[in-house]
Amino acid sequence: MDIVFIRDLEIECIIGIWGWERKMPQTVNIDIDIGTDVAKAAETEDIEHCVDYKSVSQTVTSLVKEGRFKLVETLADRVAGHVMTVYKVPWVRVRVSKPGAVKHSREVGVMVERGSRD
Repeated sequence: MDIVFIRDLEIECIIGIWGWERKMPQTVNIDIDIGTDVAKAAETEDIEHCVDYKSVSQTVTSLVKEGRFKLVETLADRVAGHVMTVYKVPWVRVRVSKPGAVKHSREVGVMVERGSRD
């Protein structure tokens, strides 16, 4: 299986459980690994045969900006489901982090995998 990836997609959104977090956008960083077969795209050099990472970035950004999430777990799960459904891929790994959420830590977050790499 080949992997198309997006690293450090920075998005402002409403995320968190505390009252102030529900009112004020915070930054999340998202990494996405998408399992796919790039052979046909490589052979034909036709974007129609690949997972278009620009399109993935745009649709994920819209999903996250429009959502109001309490937990990074929920956000990661929704992004993974979106990518699998919209782009019809068999496997995805999504890492969501909140920079500065914990004192003395650069970032905290969660990583989820959905689907099968077989």
